Amino acid sequence: MADFESFDGTRLAYRRIGSGTPVLCLPGGPMQASGYLGDLGGLSAERELIVLDLRGTGDSAIPEDKATYRVDRQVDDVEAFRAHLGMDRVDLLAHSAGAALALLYATRHPNRVARLALINPSPRVVALDITDDDRREIAELRRGEPWFPAAFAALERLWADEGKPGDGAAIQPFNYGRRNDDDPVRRNQEAAAAYYGEGGIDPASVRAELSRLPVPVLLTSGEYDIQIPPKRAADYAALFPQARLAVLEESGHFPWLDDPRWLVATVTDFLTRTRRSL
Repeated sequence: MADFESFDGTRLAYRRIGSGTPVLCLPGGPMQASGYLGDLGGLSAERELIVLDLRGTGDSAIPEDKATYRVDRQVDDVEAFRAHLGMDRVDLLAHSAGAALALLYATRHPNRVARLALINPSPRVVALDITDDDRREIAELRRGEPWFPAAFAALERLWADEGKPGDGAAIQPFNYGRRNDDDPVRRNQEAAAAYYGEGGIDPASVRAELSRLPVPVLLTSGEYDIQIPPKRAADYAALFPQARLAVLEESGHFPWLDDPRWLVATVTDFLTRTRRSL
């Protein structure tokens, strides 16, 4: 584990895994310790993964100014990270809510990003509408699972704003496909509440910037992912001038758990074969 001083003096931790051409990795959650990414199913055998713990998570320090948990403020952390590593241009990989940070970074510093891999990205940064019907359609694909009745009942209560204590945990099986991850979520809840804080994102502006982003983009989704269903993932990919969508069958929100070989092959092929527009 190593660390560096970010723009406001907060010390941020990161780990380097594997060897080869580096890829900077941003975790989701939002504001979950990066350890849950592991080595992304063995991607470290193909690339060096440089994985950041966002401020206030994992081994990174808690900032003095808690307002800096807001996602747009953390763009300066990513830029400080790049500068610390001495890299002119980076391959950037982000999972789930980490995609919001990656996209804000890419729109603010487009000349610093070579390629962008968005692993089952959160749609909030672009205000992509995912309806309850979208999620219900995906959830129904799991009706044969033994956990389905209790999990689906919890989903319906949440959709109706009638959630009960424990419903959040009850719906977790919907996030996984072939394999469930029993590791506890190590999330900074205070930071998570501030991440999408008011004024941090202007989706219309982000969409406008993405429409002319000269960066190749890989976007993944899972057949069973209720957070970013394949149909909506296709809409997401259409926002970019250079984007490829890859959908993993029988997978949820964590493709490196469900089919590590697929994730490694898909990301490696993208990073190897694509080049940005000039």
